[in-house]
Amino acid sequence: MTMRNATETERDRDRSSKPHTETFLPYMRDVARCEQSLQELNLMWRIIEASAKMNCPVEAKSILPTMAATRSGFSRLEHELVSSLVQEKVGNVLAEIGTKARYVIDIVVRNLFERTADVGFLATDRELCNFVAGLTESVEATRYRLREYRNKYTVYDEIILLDTEGNVLVQIDPTTPLEHSADPLIRQTLESDTYVETFRATDLRPAKDRALVYSRRMHHPQTGAVIGVLCLCFHFEEEMAGIFATHGDAQARSNMLLLDGENRVIASADALWIAPGSEVPVNTDGQPRLMMHSGRQYLVRTFASEGYQGYPGPAGWQGQVMIPVDVAFNDGTSDALAQLSPEVAEGLLSHAHSFCPPLHDIMTAAKTIQRIVWNGQVMTAGQRGDMLKLKTILDQISETGNRSNELFAQSIHDLYQTVLVSSMRDAEFTTGLMVDLLDRNLYERSDDCRWWALTPELRSVLAQTEIDSADSAKIDAILATINGLYTVYTRLFVYDRHGRIIASTGEAREDVIGSHIDQATLEAVRALRGAQQYHVSPFRPSALYGGRDTYIYHAAIRALEQDAVVGGIGIVFDAEPELRNMLLAGLAGKERMSAFYVSREGRILASTDATRPVGTTLEIDGAMLQLANGANRSDVTLHDGQYAIVAASACSGYREFKTSDGYQEDVIAVVFQCFGAVTEAGSANGGSAFQLQQDDAIRSDGEDLEYATFFSDHSLFAIAASHVMEAIPYSEVLPTSMGKRAEQIGVLGLERDDQHKDFIWVFDLGFLIRGSRSAITSSSQVMIVQHGGHTIGLLVDELHAVPQFSRAQIIHTPFAMQGESMLVSQVIKANGGKLLIQAIEVERLFAWVVDGSVPQPPALELVTQAADTPLAEQKDALLAA
Repeated sequence: MTMRNATETERDRDRSSKPHTETFLPYMRDVARCEQSLQELNLMWRIIEASAKMNCPVEAKSILPTMAATRSGFSRLEHELVSSLVQEKVGNVLAEIGTKARYVIDIVVRNLFERTADVGFLATDRELCNFVAGLTESVEATRYRLREYRNKYTVYDEIILLDTEGNVLVQIDPTTPLEHSADPLIRQTLESDTYVETFRATDLRPAKDRALVYSRRMHHPQTGAVIGVLCLCFHFEEEMAGIFATHGDAQARSNMLLLDGENRVIASADALWIAPGSEVPVNTDGQPRLMMHSGRQYLVRTFASEGYQGYPGPAGWQGQVMIPVDVAFNDGTSDALAQLSPEVAEGLLSHAHSFCPPLHDIMTAAKTIQRIVWNGQVMTAGQRGDMLKLKTILDQISETGNRSNELFAQSIHDLYQTVLVSSMRDAEFTTGLMVDLLDRNLYERSDDCRWWALTPELRSVLAQTEIDSADSAKIDAILATINGLYTVYTRLFVYDRHGRIIASTGEAREDVIGSHIDQATLEAVRALRGAQQYHVSPFRPSALYGGRDTYIYHAAIRALEQDAVVGGIGIVFDAEPELRNMLLAGLAGKERMSAFYVSREGRILASTDATRPVGTTLEIDGAMLQLANGANRSDVTLHDGQYAIVAASACSGYREFKTSDGYQEDVIAVVFQCFGAVTEAGSANGGSAFQLQQDDAIRSDGEDLEYATFFSDHSLFAIAASHVMEAIPYSEVLPTSMGKRAEQIGVLGLERDDQHKDFIWVFDLGFLIRGSRSAITSSSQVMIVQHGGHTIGLLVDELHAVPQFSRAQIIHTPFAMQGESMLVSQVIKANGGKLLIQAIEVERLFAWVVDGSVPQPPALELVTQAADTPLAEQKDALLAA
């Protein structure tokens, strides 16, 4: 959880080299405490083994190999547990800061791509070209037009027109008046047939240490000769501040940076911490290593841009996030596990091998230790006489085993918590990026429609009383030129004051021309006041987009003289691929993830899930659809029969778009990250309802009976410990087709003292209970049970304990006398009668497996009753069944 926080590829790269435990352990106080506890328990196992060897070597002979195996297994687990905790914590931090580092450069490059399109289009503006060519002379009219452009595209803080000698013809920033520029970019731009991107100090922006300038040469509108240069000066500082504010670390533990190709800081989220101009260490391969900067050690992630629609971004630019190692692991996360139902938590754990391999490895190792301790307790169960000398040692084994299990459980909980919280946080960040990408993209669409509505040719044609075919052809040519530069639109169209479309680009334009826009849209466009306002049709199917759902942006076209609305322009956003690409960009290749844009009503606007197309309703918690603008939320849920994290973020707008321009149509980004199919509740292992109280688990009088307890079919069962030899992992079972009965699932080879193997049949206890095969999990065990000279293996879901019970705690079930084939004839009252353990009748079990007599299914399932239900009521419920 991250449950693999970054992309699967990302996490694999992060872990290609495991972190050195000794390097990071001093910064992880919780892991250090866990290591200390493990070392103390390891010492206890050594003391127990040494005591047995010294005090009762003969009596302990049978269990010494098991104790040695326990100590060896514990030592191995101690190292694996600490190493895995360190590895996962470091991996989570690297993945989290890596996600942010990748996004900061991607957002910048996507933004600057739009600037390359802007400068290419504005450099061909006829009004501006006429002025630079000397065909018109009004400086104020030209400055007004440039300011109108700046009012639409607020990302620019200066626009300048220059002649071929570098003389400034007009500019819009009155604070830095210019007459001439000697900057080499002028000559470079005049000699280039495309845009020129410049980021450095320039006399074009004398008040700044550096400026990001996009320049393009301009041509004479009649002769085509090169006549001057247009410079668009991007408001770089303001834009980076906005990115850092939106995607930076709210807790101020890390610093987000933009670097150049020489690893020097271009922009810093906290300039007092890491100043622009500083050279910093980079980590482009994502290795888990510490890097020194200004006397402090950091974890670092660095990403270069992968480009956007062919635009590579400024040469060498990189996104980077640095977090000091001394605060990297102090996230103070809440206990997200406490919010999950036991069934969901256990179900997620069953898929630990896929979402968190270290967690799975620890769980497997812990099960191994549990089995070894369980086997040691079974092996000495019922021993009397000289074996009483082992009583103290056996008690210590039991106590230390319980302490070990508790520590393992807590450590697994902590690691699980780390993965889960990190994954939920990453999912929230991902949805936040998605709505940011959407708002930024649609901001540009609102700019485009308003600017193109100011095109003089459109205004003059639509102001005419009659519009002939030549006029329509003229507008068609203008629209085709624009659409060729701005490929995010499938259609641009212009309509007159009556809403009749007179020109259009795109497919089936012959069918479109002459048709009318709907009356509601026409009235909304007519009601627009001034060139700053625009109208967006709701996201819905449109004939102008082939019947598919999209946004259509409208702006009023006004007459040149009277400023009256004489028509409008509509731009059809290519929503289907563009929105989906934004979702995919947010996912950044993460596997097992699906993403959606939805409305407040849950209607899907875009989807990466083919089974949930646009227009359908996404099933999601209603609280997520009611998120406040800019808010996010994550949770664990069931999705398509899988355990999944769901996260959502509500849009908050970008610059003036959706914040102060009067337009409001909320969109919510949603992601699901799936981790595996929903499984039936397993043993409920570790559940409080199955924890035996101390007075039940340890007895001292000689009349106590010892039982091996275990889980099967979601219930707790017991078999007299005297009949149980040991437990062996299911992985050692050899499948065979020789068995003639469905419950025979394989054979198992048992090592004998004379070094040969005896093969025994393995039977599925779950099949005997419910008549269907048991699901095999990492917890599945085979209990070796013997009776009357026969030995069999019994498949169970999980081991539990080897407690002692008094005879008074054992009662016959109401169905005990209904037939000799009943597997369960007694139950054990534990925990003061609140827990009933079903005791399997060994004689009846062997009578069936050896003689082939059929038991009467199902066995009793008393433990499914509520833990606080009185025993009498449980009996009544049983009798009524």
